[in-house]
Amino acid sequence: MKFLKNNFAIGIVALLIATASCSFTNNTVDPGDKQKEELLINLVSHVLKRSHFAPADLTDQFSQDVFNNFIFEMDPAKRYFLQSDYEDFKTFEFLIDDQIRDSRVDLFNIVHKRLLKRQKESEKIFYEVIDQPFDFTIDEEIDTDYENAPYATDKKALKQHWKKLLKLSAIGIYHDKIESQKDKPADEQKSLEELEKEARMEVKKSMVENFDLTEDVERIDYFSVFLNNITTHFDPHTNYFAPRSKDRFDTSISGQLEGIGARLQKKMDNIAVMEIISGGPAWKSGMIEKGDEILRVAQENDSIATSIVGMRIGDAVELIKGPKGTKVILTLKKVDGSIEEITLVRDVVLIEETFAKSAIIEDADDFTYGIIDLPKFYFDTENEQGRASGDDVALEIEKLKKEGVTGLVLDLRNNGGGSLREVVEMVGLFIEDGPVVQVAASNDRVQTLSDFDDGKILWDGPLVVLVNELSASASEILAAALQDYERAVVIGSKQTFGKGTVQNFDDLNRYVRTTEYGDLGAIKLTTQKFYRINGKSTQLEGVKSDVVTPDRYSYIEIGERDEEFPLPYDEIADASFEKFTGFPNLRQVIANSQKRVDANNYFQLIDKNAQWLSEQREASIIPLSLEKYSKRLDRLEAETEQFDELDNYKNDLRVKALVDEGILMEADTVLADKRNRWYKAVQKDLYIEEAVQVLKELKGNGIETTGMSLKN
Repeated sequence: MKFLKNNFAIGIVALLIATASCSFTNNTVDPGDKQKEELLINLVSHVLKRSHFAPADLTDQFSQDVFNNFIFEMDPAKRYFLQSDYEDFKTFEFLIDDQIRDSRVDLFNIVHKRLLKRQKESEKIFYEVIDQPFDFTIDEEIDTDYENAPYATDKKALKQHWKKLLKLSAIGIYHDKIESQKDKPADEQKSLEELEKEARMEVKKSMVENFDLTEDVERIDYFSVFLNNITTHFDPHTNYFAPRSKDRFDTSISGQLEGIGARLQKKMDNIAVMEIISGGPAWKSGMIEKGDEILRVAQENDSIATSIVGMRIGDAVELIKGPKGTKVILTLKKVDGSIEEITLVRDVVLIEETFAKSAIIEDADDFTYGIIDLPKFYFDTENEQGRASGDDVALEIEKLKKEGVTGLVLDLRNNGGGSLREVVEMVGLFIEDGPVVQVAASNDRVQTLSDFDDGKILWDGPLVVLVNELSASASEILAAALQDYERAVVIGSKQTFGKGTVQNFDDLNRYVRTTEYGDLGAIKLTTQKFYRINGKSTQLEGVKSDVVTPDRYSYIEIGERDEEFPLPYDEIADASFEKFTGFPNLRQVIANSQKRVDANNYFQLIDKNAQWLSEQREASIIPLSLEKYSKRLDRLEAETEQFDELDNYKNDLRVKALVDEGILMEADTVLADKRNRWYKAVQKDLYIEEAVQVLKELKGNGIETTGMSLKN
């Protein structure tokens, strides 16, 4: 065995030696995989016990919870496992806690081996079923509440389950084909038999692609599911990241990657271009378009190209991406069928949808406002000089000020969070100085993170923050701080997501000196809880909006409070801070806004629609006869007609690009198309319209956009 960095790992050596002889899992499991997985389970459990904010006890209840969730996630539609399989697995229902202590992965080995076997068997069942016509006159139905459905008792029952699953996929296509040809001349109409076969073949094509993608799933991907059912029992945001998953996370949080700037998708055995990222090497070359297939990949100093036909998409991506400045030679099958070879110079690709963007809004009275949309609190994990959300928002504010805006909307809807550092910096753009958030560690030590900019304030004018149920973590810190200072009016859902915890990455490779097992990945674990400066937590409770508006998520279980194992809500002492006094009519403005919202017919209709959507989510019984399926669709369509007015809504706001943005849009049609879609969305946004009205009332109170004080 290898030398390990700390003493706890000596135990791993003994455990690996011991389990090598007494494990009762199948002998065909690769010894290297087995030892790596046992090493990982030991590392992860050690890190959780040592570093998690509130480590969970490894009890029989813990074991049962992990068991139930893991088995379900391995086969969520219950289309693979039989009841006999489940009974075999149940041997481990109360043993996972003991297995973790002993660094054993027997349950995973058995489940993984059985899953691969059942997948092959189910693929045969699929072909048997899909090649036979479906009878949509039979009065039958399917219950899509798979979690509470029993497993098939035998292969005959499993085949019947597959038949219903495939009929469910086909009946919608079949129905649409029948409806689409009703207005065609009789001689152009196809028979019901022809339409049924077309629908069935479309499902077949989709499922064949799905089986193909299933073959790309590696053992480590399945093992990650097992590990994450352990980690999420500690709290929902503690997760294991396999190496590729960590790379994807870093890309999402930084908004950039090094490569050719194209999103790829596997279809059957081919790797196709799904999207060209604006500004990247592929976009600049003008030689690649959506739908092109990549056949071969060669590096600049390699005369032999590697065929990626049939290759796992992850492996193909690894070949194509690479460091900035290096060259990659791609052999393409173009959309028109021609074959071309092109050379691209890899570069840092910025994914613009990740970054802050702004626009000018003008109302009917020709007042001018600014809106900043912030998808997440991003930063560059590798480069301190890289793009960061705090810097970008500051830059957008400066540009908006030059355009003469008199109020600002900061849109944090659907913003799931990101960097804590960026939140502190961003709050500092709107206050002179003071505490922003309190952070507590497991040892009860509380640190207050503050803005210390010597009284500097970038935007001192009217401010509205838009939130919804999906505004989480860093978004909640920012909204809470500005609300506690009474610096902004928070408009949105009854409460935000309710994630009041802080996560950090721990690289598992640092615990082991050997490279024998390759990259072991990392664990993202909850190490702290954060609290508002008033001492309250956002955990579970979220941020309560000043002005509560209904939205489509109002009646859906979507927040932290709806997770299975969230950490509890609590409070600590408040921090010392002085409230903003620039809006003496703040309470009246909030009351006026709430009164408008409550009386607004569109908001009332949104609330009614949200209730209806929640009811439909609970309906799990779907008819599989065409007659009843059609009646159900007719009923749903009739019910949804009452909400058509929402699609036709348009406010009186005019939206336009900033001067600098307009110049970029003229040179980049892809960017222009994305921005124009956003501008049109703003003009159909009821929430932004109300935000502008609030800004107008705050502005009407004699507030100027410069020279205000945050002190009494």
